[in-house]
Amino acid sequence: MASGSLKNSGSWTPKQNKLFEKALALYDKDTPDRWQNVAKAVEGKSAEEVKRHYEILLEDLRDIESGHVPIPNYKSNGSKSFGDQEQRAAEVSKAAIMVQDLA
Repeated sequence: MASGSLKNSGSWTPKQNKLFEKALALYDKDTPDRWQNVAKAVEGKSAEEVKRHYEILLEDLRDIESGHVPIPNYKSNGSKSFGDQEQRAAEVSKAAIMVQDLA
């Protein structure tokens, strides 16, 4: 959820984002009243806000997977190697797949 477009969905604290992620894992797409349940788990957010946050997350993932958002080329501090960057790219891809599975 590092994308800048998520900031357009209102102010979300790191704690709210973590609660949101956990709630998505708990309440899948087949859960009745999914967005109300997710909102109850995320302090200070309505069902409409958490649903919009999720929709923006999916848009960001589509942009990443379609190549519209490049994987950052982090500067090396001497301890990071190209392999570390490849590992980070693999982790981002794995996270995208996990979120899609929850959709």
